[in-house]
Amino acid sequence: MNTDLLTLFDADEATMRKHVAEALSGADDGELFIEHAQAESLTFDNGRLKGGSFNTEQGFGLRAVAGEAVGYAHAGDLSVSALKRAADAVGAVTRGYSGSYAAAPQGTNRRLYTDENPIGSPTFEEKVKLLTDIDAYLRGKNDKVRQVTASVAASWQVVDILRADGHRVKDIRPMTRINISVMVGEGDRQESGSYGQGGRIGFGDFIAAGSWQHGADEALRQALINLEAIDAPAGTMDVVLGSGWPGVMLHEAVGHGLEGDFNRKKTSAFAGLLGQMVAAPGVTVVDDGTIDSRRGSITIDDEGTPSAYNVLIENGKLVGYMQDRQNARLMGMAPTGNGRRQGYAHVPMPRMTNTYMLGGDKTPEEIIASVKKGIYAVSFGGGQVDITSGKFVFGCTEAYLIENGKIGAPIKGAMLIGNGPDAMKRVSMIGNDMKLDTGIGNCGKAGQWVPVGVGQPHLRMDQVTVGGTQA
Repeated sequence: MNTDLLTLFDADEATMRKHVAEALSGADDGELFIEHAQAESLTFDNGRLKGGSFNTEQGFGLRAVAGEAVGYAHAGDLSVSALKRAADAVGAVTRGYSGSYAAAPQGTNRRLYTDENPIGSPTFEEKVKLLTDIDAYLRGKNDKVRQVTASVAASWQVVDILRADGHRVKDIRPMTRINISVMVGEGDRQESGSYGQGGRIGFGDFIAAGSWQHGADEALRQALINLEAIDAPAGTMDVVLGSGWPGVMLHEAVGHGLEGDFNRKKTSAFAGLLGQMVAAPGVTVVDDGTIDSRRGSITIDDEGTPSAYNVLIENGKLVGYMQDRQNARLMGMAPTGNGRRQGYAHVPMPRMTNTYMLGGDKTPEEIIASVKKGIYAVSFGGGQVDITSGKFVFGCTEAYLIENGKIGAPIKGAMLIGNGPDAMKRVSMIGNDMKLDTGIGNCGKAGQWVPVGVGQPHLRMDQVTVGGTQA
């Protein structure tokens, strides 16, 4: 595959630069975003290969920014004629407008992941064997296993960004992921458990038996625990959150509210609170797109700005927002490398990368021992958040009672209910075991999906509303 996407057009580079400069004349900002993407997935379910897909797409998006207005057009046809039609469309926002084109992003020689295309290596047959082995391993492990679903997925994205000032930058982004789900049963009762793992890496780590067996064991462990779970109590109680994936609650309840566009438009619960205490002392939250090979990492964002380590909340105080170029300019701030888009058919907007809370000085054992009666939430499933109010609801997929400082019976049906800014002020103990999730996060916003990472240490939160199923 030719990764110099500009050469796929039916014109030389000089001509392309001329067309882009003319198309964005008078704009405050904008770019030609070219993308080539491949994606593959295989699903093994109930003892057989149930589904498989492979697709390739490419195209461009042309964007002109004029003040708060954005003109955007895209096409799957990499031709000068298509580019000219797009220029006519986006020009609607610059007619009669005379902007000052923003300076190009600072360059970087940093590379956070390999260029290797994970699709096709290993072979189709090797991937099917991996899924078959996972199914056989779990069915032979425990006679309560009733169903196994395993899948592998990979993508390879090449992006090429050309600005009106001639600045050009490109990125090659691999991604792989494996998911394992197990259904166990006893009599009429059935429960499930799952495990996923991924990142901007090749498939080599997954093929190794130690890696996938660990994931299979974790999925089975969670399913068997849920099979023994009792109904969750309801009420207001102290809650301990586990490390790693439970950071998804932080991502949803706090992270979205710290994206620049919501704050510029004053639709976030955090709007206008820069410099104020929005969380308990000791709470520091960062968004970091610079971690090698992580699912949420990006060498550059989709406007060409290098990703960064951005502190959002520092020791309880709100100190920053995540910004793309347009919102940063309109708010008088600097871009933070968070301008992301799902693909060439979408406009960039402020989005998270890897968002997590830094660790504190308590051990997980100390935190659990401090709770007389409460809930220990180890893993979450789905949740809902209202950005404007900050209200959230999250379902626990693995949770336990805490009684007199000790972990008790597993529970099912527990829901955590609260308000993001308020919840952050209820953090009373922060663990020393910060870790990131295993590489499974996807984030939706305005109909666009991008890969993300989450993380946190063990946390104690005081007097949280818990919705349960106990009669």
